Amino acid sequence: MKLIFIGPQGSGKGTQAKILAEKLNIPHISTGDLFRSLKGELKQQVDKIINKGDLVPDELTLEILKKRLEQPDAQKGFILDGFPRNLNQAELLKTITHPDKVIEITLPDEEAIRRISGRQNCKACGSIFNKFTNPPKQPNTCNNCNDSLYQRADDTEEAVKKRLKTYHNETEPILDFYKDNLIQINGQQAIEKIAEDINDKLK
Repeated sequence: MKLIFIGPQGSGKGTQAKILAEKLNIPHISTGDLFRSLKGELKQQVDKIINKGDLVPDELTLEILKKRLEQPDAQKGFILDGFPRNLNQAELLKTITHPDKVIEITLPDEEAIRRISGRQNCKACGSIFNKFTNPPKQPNTCNNCNDSLYQRADDTEEAVKKRLKTYHNETEPILDFYKDNLIQINGQQAIEKIAEDINDKLK
């Protein structure tokens, strides 16, 4: 099964993609992970673009993705998370593969802002908490290693609003492109319930 997950920041699409990938025994492919796993000259090329704060060009992202989809573990299917992000990428993706279903996890902007601006990360062990939805036992302290928690610069309310604006302007038009294969899931539910809804709709 070839699937694409789409949803605004904070919708939990990455979490759901991981759960489903394990269940179906297919790879969960996020563009972030793809870029991080590069080696050699290609890695240097991509790192240079990202470090300047620019976006990796669509054609280059597609080339990297194509190589990943040719690997043996992706032959039974895959879940794409973070690609396509715009109509041009959706058109490009069509040249190498066709998704069976596109799963959109919906979430109102206010809830996305609340979830992301409440996020706290642990530098020491990488654990992630949330002041509102998954608070640490002691304020600002990691449950797992007792190190102090911090907020990423791109998780502030202003930064989140900016990212949501980009999502509405650039990513949402894709939903019409995939309207024949689209499944919509309410992201304002417990993680287990969302996973259950996805399973039911894929049956």
